Amino acid sequence: MQLILLQNVTNLGKLGDKVSVKPGYGRNFLVPQGKAVPATASNLADFESRRAEFEAKAKAQVDGAESRRASLEGAEVTIAANASTEGKLFGSVTPRDIAEALTKRGHKVDKSEVVLAEGPFRRTGEYDVLIRLHADIEQTVKVVVVGEQA
Repeated sequence: MQLILLQNVTNLGKLGDKVSVKPGYGRNFLVPQGKAVPATASNLADFESRRAEFEAKAKAQVDGAESRRASLEGAEVTIAANASTEGKLFGSVTPRDIAEALTKRGHKVDKSEVVLAEGPFRRTGEYDVLIRLHADIEQTVKVVVVGEQA
């Protein structure tokens, strides 16, 4: 399936690129999210006529992500969870928990922006968590998981 990207997409391409993706990825994710349109002649002509508008929108998104990255710099959040005396959690700390804790601290973060490469945390301790604010903009935040006795 041939698509024209309307914004930068991680591991796929930049604004205006004509890419070939599997039909399900294009039909079920990229097109409904407004990240791409099918690469037809009319869509290509429409894109070229509106290129400046799309570039301005992309620039605004990048500027917003940069300002959010600057506010997250040096941020640290502590999450209390039920844990055994050995430090093993009864449950886990997920991206949703981290996003909610950061939002309570005044940093607007969505759970989809939190990247946990090795899955949810199941032990107490300090972790460095990657926050992907935009396709090209990332920030590392320190998360401290402490145990609370039930």
